[in-house]
Amino acid sequence: MSQIQRIETRYFRVPLRDCLVDALHGIHTHFELITATVTMDDGTEGTGYTYTGGFGGTAIAKMAETDLTPLLIGQDVQSPEQMNDFMNQRIHYVARGGIASFAISALDIAFWDAKLKREGLPLCRAFGREPQPVRTYYGGIDLAFTQTQLLESLEAQLERGHTAVKIKLGKPGDQEDLDRIRAVRQLIGDDALFLVDVNMVWDVEKAIRMARRMEEFHIHWLEEPTNPDDYEGYARIAQATTIPIAMGENLHTIYEHELALKLGRISYPIPDCSNICGITGFVKVAKLADTYHLPVSSHGMQELHVNLLAGLKNPGLLEFHSFPIWEYTLDPLTVEHGYISPNLIPGVGVRFDWEKLKPYQVI
Repeated sequence: MSQIQRIETRYFRVPLRDCLVDALHGIHTHFELITATVTMDDGTEGTGYTYTGGFGGTAIAKMAETDLTPLLIGQDVQSPEQMNDFMNQRIHYVARGGIASFAISALDIAFWDAKLKREGLPLCRAFGREPQPVRTYYGGIDLAFTQTQLLESLEAQLERGHTAVKIKLGKPGDQEDLDRIRAVRQLIGDDALFLVDVNMVWDVEKAIRMARRMEEFHIHWLEEPTNPDDYEGYARIAQATTIPIAMGENLHTIYEHELALKLGRISYPIPDCSNICGITGFVKVAKLADTYHLPVSSHGMQELHVNLLAGLKNPGLLEFHSFPIWEYTLDPLTVEHGYISPNLIPGVGVRFDWEKLKPYQVI
C-alpha cells in the first residue's frame, strides 16, 4: 500500500496540421490534452491523460484539480479499481458520467501507470495473457474532403501499412455518401476491411435506408448511425440490416454500455479510456462484451489502447485516430501489415515529450 503525496494536472491545446471535419462536431482545428501525474509517498510516479476534440478541456482540468485532487491527497492506494470506485462515489451526485468520467479517466490511468511501474509490468501483461499485435484501422475525419482528396488520403495510409480504413459519412444527400463508399471500396479492394462512421446525424429511418443500400459494399461496421441514447432505435437498425452496428465512444458509464448491448443489440462496443473512467472502466466493458461473446474495440488514444487491447481476452479493432496524440510521446507507433505491436516498457506505455508539448500548455 502507498499513499498519494502529490497530483499535478496540466492542460494543453494542441493545433492540428489540417482542419478536420465530421458531420456532428464540424471543424476541428485542435485537440485538448489533459494530463494528471500522481506522485506516491515512495516516489513512484504515474501519468494518465484524457483528451477532447476541442471543447470542455478547461472544465475537465478544473474538476481534476479542484474537486478530485483534494479528495485524493493522503489517500492510501490499494488498487486503481479501488481509487476509481472512490472517485466515482464521492462525486456521483453532481457529476456521474460526462465531464467527471473524463477527469476520473486521466487519474485512473495515472494510478495504473504507477502500479505497473512499481511492479515492473507493461500494461499488455497486466491481465495474465501473452500479448499479441493488434489489428488496426485508420480512422479519418474526412467529411470535408473532396472525393479526390479522400482517396489520396487513404492511399497514403495504405502505403503506411494500414489494411483497414474508416471514413466519415453525413453528406446532405444519400447519393454523395454512396458515391464515396463506392470509390473507396474500389480503391482498397475487396479484401481490405472497410468501416463507416456517421457521428450520430441520421435519424433511424435514414439509417435503415442507407444501411440497406450500403450492404453490397461489404461494410465491416456502421458506427454511430443515430443518437447513442436511442437504444431502441439502434435495435431497429441492427435488425433491419446485415451490416453490424458499432457504438460506444459517447457512452461514459458501464451502465450505458450495458444498455447498448442489451437493448441496442450492437455488435461492436467501442469504449474509450479517455471517457469511460480510464483503464478500469474499459476493462469492465471488455468483460461485459465477453459475456455477449463479442470483441471489444477502441476509439482514439491508439498509443494507449494498443497496449491494453494486446493483453485482453477479446480484443477487437484498434482505431488509429486522426488526433495525433502519439506524436507528442517518446514512443513511436509503427503499423506493419495492418497490425501494431504493444509497448513493453513498465507502466501504461505512454511517455509524454513534455518539451514538445510545452508551447501548447494553457494550465
